[in-house]
Amino acid sequence: MTSAPHSTHNTEELCRAGTELYERALREGHVPADAADAAPCLMDFGLLHPAVDDLHRLEPVAPAVALHRLLRTSGERIARERRREERLAETFEPLMAIEGHRAATATTPTLTLLSGKERINKAITETMADASRELLTIQPHTKLTRQRVEAAYAVATDRDQALLDRGGRIRTLYQHTLRHSPLTVAHHERLRGDIEARALDELTDRLIIVDRIVAFLPADGNGDLALEIRHPAIVGYLSTTFDRFWRLATPVFPEAAPQPSCNGITPRQRAIAALLTEGHTDAVIADRLGMNIRTARVHIAKLAATLGSQSRAQLGYLIGQSGILDQER
Repeated sequence: MTSAPHSTHNTEELCRAGTELYERALREGHVPADAADAAPCLMDFGLLHPAVDDLHRLEPVAPAVALHRLLRTSGERIARERRREERLAETFEPLMAIEGHRAATATTPTLTLLSGKERINKAITETMADASRELLTIQPHTKLTRQRVEAAYAVATDRDQALLDRGGRIRTLYQHTLRHSPLTVAHHERLRGDIEARALDELTDRLIIVDRIVAFLPADGNGDLALEIRHPAIVGYLSTTFDRFWRLATPVFPEAAPQPSCNGITPRQRAIAALLTEGHTDAVIADRLGMNIRTARVHIAKLAATLGSQSRAQLGYLIGQSGILDQER
C-alpha cells in the first residue's frame, strides 16, 4: 500500500508527518535517510541534514538554530518586498500625476477588457474586497466540467462569505435546471448570512454586479475574456434588468418553492411549449432552457401525450388551442 503524496506547504504549517519525524529525530538523535521520503519538507526547510560520518543517516538541526535561520530568511524577504514597494512607488508617482491630470479633464469612466481567467478572478476578488452592500449575480446553466465548476465555487465561497460577514447581502438568479444541482445546493449550504436565490427557465449570460457600482460581463464564449464596467449608466441599466428578472423568478433558497402543475402541464413544459410555438428545434430549446437534448425531448413527449398530439405540427396547433401559454407562469 503506497502512502499519500506529500503536499506542498509553508514552514509555519509543518505537516503532521514532518512534525512527527522531526520530533523522532530530536529524541533519538538521528533517523534513517529513507525516512524523509514521507516528509521531504524537513530537508527543504533545513530541519534535517545528512550526518557527516554516515550519509544514510539524517540528523536534526536544533530547533532554536532552525527558528533563528527561518526568521532571518523571513526578515530578508520582508525587506526585499519593502524595497520593491519603494521602487514601485518611485516609478508610478510621476505616472499617477499624468493620470490625475487626464482624469480631471475626462469624466467618462472607461470599460476595461480583462484577459485570462486568473486576471478576471483577481479583478472580481479585488472589487469584492471593497464591497460593503450587495452582490447580484446571474448564473445560467454552464457546459463547464464538474471540476471547473467546483473550482469556481471554491474561489467564490471565501469572497462571498467575507461580504456576508461585513453585513452585505447576496442575490443570485439561476436557471431552473440548476436549482437541484448538488454543487449549487452545497455552495448555498456553506454560506451564512443574508443570501437568497431564485430561478427562471431562461436567463441572460453570466452577470456579476457589485454594490451596483461595478459590473462584470463575459466578452467571449469560453470565459477567457470579460468586461469590467464602471460606467454608472450601464451598471444602472444592468441592475434594473436584474431587478426585473428577480421579481419574475421563483424562490429557491433558503426555502425551495415547488412548481405546481396546472391541468397536468408543468411550468417547465409551458416554457417548452412557448419555444415550440416559436418554431425552435429540440437542440435550441434544450440550450435555451439549460438542459440536455434528451431531457428536452422527454418533456416534449410528455407535453404531446397530455395534449393528445400525434405529430409535431399538431402539437403546435394544440398548444395554441389549449390556452396554456395564457396562464400565469
